Amino acid sequence: MATSEDLRRIALSLPGVSEAPHFDRLAFRAARIFTTLAADRQSANIRFSPDEQEFKRLLAPEAFTPLKGGWGAAGWTRAELAALGEDDLRAALEMAYRHAQPKSKSAAKKRRR
Repeated sequence: MATSEDLRRIALSLPGVSEAPHFDRLAFRAARIFTTLAADRQSANIRFSPDEQEFKRLLAPEAFTPLKGGWGAAGWTRAELAALGEDDLRAALEMAYRHAQPKSKSAAKKRRR
């Protein structure tokens, strides 16, 4: 069973991650926010790609639920910490962390073309 302290420790162990308040939550960011911890410390919202979200939801429906509306359609997923082991939480945070990295200049050039 993962805890909010596990989430905080794992997130802050990733290179360049900082922690700051974000509305009623705690946000963890590299270049962008990749996870937020709920005020009650029982769940987190984690940023996946839509495909990763679907995979996580199929793998562990008791742990992962897409957020409602556009946030969920974009991949943001609620994770119930008590339903996750520490290794599963680490894998989810590392996956989300990759989405929070700065876009490379070459990738930005390709999108503009």
